[in-house]
Amino acid sequence: MSVNSILRIPRLTGRAWKVWLRNKDVFMKTYKVNFIPPFIEPLLYLFALGFGLGLYVGKFEGISYAAYIAPALVAISSMYSAFFECTYGSYVRMYYQKTFDAIITTPLTIDEVIAGELLWGATKSAINCSIILLVISVFRLVNPQWAILVIPFSFLSGILFAALAMCFTAIVPNIDSFNYPSYLLITPMFLFSGTFFPISILPTPIRIIAETFLPLTHVVRILRGLTLATIGWDMFYSLIWIVVVALMLFVLSINLMHKRLII
Repeated sequence: MSVNSILRIPRLTGRAWKVWLRNKDVFMKTYKVNFIPPFIEPLLYLFALGFGLGLYVGKFEGISYAAYIAPALVAISSMYSAFFECTYGSYVRMYYQKTFDAIITTPLTIDEVIAGELLWGATKSAINCSIILLVISVFRLVNPQWAILVIPFSFLSGILFAALAMCFTAIVPNIDSFNYPSYLLITPMFLFSGTFFPISILPTPIRIIAETFLPLTHVVRILRGLTLATIGWDMFYSLIWIVVVALMLFVLSINLMHKRLII
């Protein structure tokens, strides 16, 4: 694949939202099943880690351990929902259901189909993060001063993880190959991105990798600042990092999928 094709600016119009609407309609047909996991999962983490392990941890950086991991749960949900929607979900629609082939026979282009998929992945991120934000708010683990910004930010972080996922969808030979990015990328981010303990306590090489290359590190930093109302300059650096990388991956993922679908 040539450099020009990788850097090609996608040709997009408002018709990309038609793909978003199609996925939304399918989602709403099974909305009860789709809303239950995002509601139950944070409760399990909160009770097992936040309130269970938290009894032994005590105060953690001046706050309860439950309050410390609560924003990380929102960040993890953003990552999981967008990533798996645009890997397994998009692959099934592309390869097994032939949904992409059917849509492309309409006036919509490949670029618009993939952009719609990415927008839907970001929407799933915002939906699930909103549910978890409501859950942790019930337990008074959120400072309401900046918490409302979590919802639009979760859409932005969803774009980041959805685009990252779509890059893998464009290159994997089969659906089983998603195990590689899931275990070699998503799981390390889940553990070493400042989710359950500060990355400052990690060995220097691992800390540098986490701060430089792991998207979840920046998402956790911003969400922790918003939910705890501890706004710092490091959050602005993370926001710029997310915007730049999300834009790059957005373009790259569309071009990679364009290459795959026209072969």
